Amino acid sequence: MNEAVVTLDQMAERIASGAAQPRVVVAGNFATPWPAVEALDQVLPAWTLHMLNCQRGPVPSRPGVVLETCFVGPGMRDQPTLRYVPSRLSMVPVLLKGALPPDVVVLHTTTPRAGLVSLGTEVNILPAAVEATRARGGLVVAVVNAEMPWTYGDAQMSLDLVDLLVEMDQPLQCAPPSVPDDAAHLIGAQVSARVADGATVQAGIGQVPDAALLGLHDRKGLGIWAEMISDGVAGLDRAGALDRQRPIVASFMFGSEELYRWADQNERIVMRRTETVNDPAHICAIPLMVSVNSALEVDLFAQANASSIHTRTYSGFGGQPDFVVGALHSRSGQAIIALHSWHPRADCSTIVAMLSGPATSFQHTAVITEQGTAVLWGRDQGAQAAELIDKAADPRARDGLRAHASHRRIT
Repeated sequence: MNEAVVTLDQMAERIASGAAQPRVVVAGNFATPWPAVEALDQVLPAWTLHMLNCQRGPVPSRPGVVLETCFVGPGMRDQPTLRYVPSRLSMVPVLLKGALPPDVVVLHTTTPRAGLVSLGTEVNILPAAVEATRARGGLVVAVVNAEMPWTYGDAQMSLDLVDLLVEMDQPLQCAPPSVPDDAAHLIGAQVSARVADGATVQAGIGQVPDAALLGLHDRKGLGIWAEMISDGVAGLDRAGALDRQRPIVASFMFGSEELYRWADQNERIVMRRTETVNDPAHICAIPLMVSVNSALEVDLFAQANASSIHTRTYSGFGGQPDFVVGALHSRSGQAIIALHSWHPRADCSTIVAMLSGPATSFQHTAVITEQGTAVLWGRDQGAQAAELIDKAADPRARDGLRAHASHRRIT
């Protein structure tokens, strides 16, 4: 396929000669090939950039550019041209094959080997995007990078599916190191106390889920089935806490250079597409599934909001509702929400009377803060509210929450 190897400028001109206002799906998280994004923005007067969890970088922000996503990252958050499309992560591939059809996909891959490339750190929605694009006669571009780790499973893709190759060797972006504070360590200890040997764990993004993984180093036979794996998962592997006979299943990676080195050609890691990893039917088939996610706030009806701050979209639904539902239906499974009891910057309680934004998930097994563990599953509405107030809420918020609960006849 030597004839398909082009420069960034040639790639951009080829795309510019196609659809007038193309929708371009680009690898997100820390796998974004930013030089390709910049090259496209130089030649496309109007276009839609679709990415999941866009990180900080040269994000185009001008008239004519629509920033489109189903999960808002820091690179797109508060941008004036942002178009947030609410969706469970498991359903984004369905959108790409229907309501949000792409004209172009720009991947960030390894260099080719034996007719294949690997998507490396970011599988996620990209296989579905490639299929949808090819079905419409669009272009699939692979930005190949010798620094990208080779991963297996759905990450491996035939070069027959690629129209253009762009060579670009440069260091990969990494997530900033997570440094859990004292409260996060207290929360993590309480979360880990609920995880038995042999359980399968999914942990979200943030210092609280990271602290929970730190607390699991003395467990044995753990499995990982998660949309994301981080340095915390690599740490569990080094500690001997993971079952070496079970694959580590994930859809993307979010971490350091050390994480990427651990993942490179690691046959125990099986990268799967979003439709598989986030499918509640697959998740619930795993016994002892423990889902650990965070939230911006939890209300007295035991609903969690992890997506919005009032009318401002902070992130979106993401995979939390998929894993909460799947874990609840798992045999002896648990869906845990873990968060600080007090917002230090906003100076307010995270346990609130009623959510200020949309409910991301609900009907959890337990809500855990540094104050304690509110066990919710199987209790009536009044008992749930009382648990949240007495066990999870900051003492500064409890009197007000009790007054509200009494006035609304919740308790």
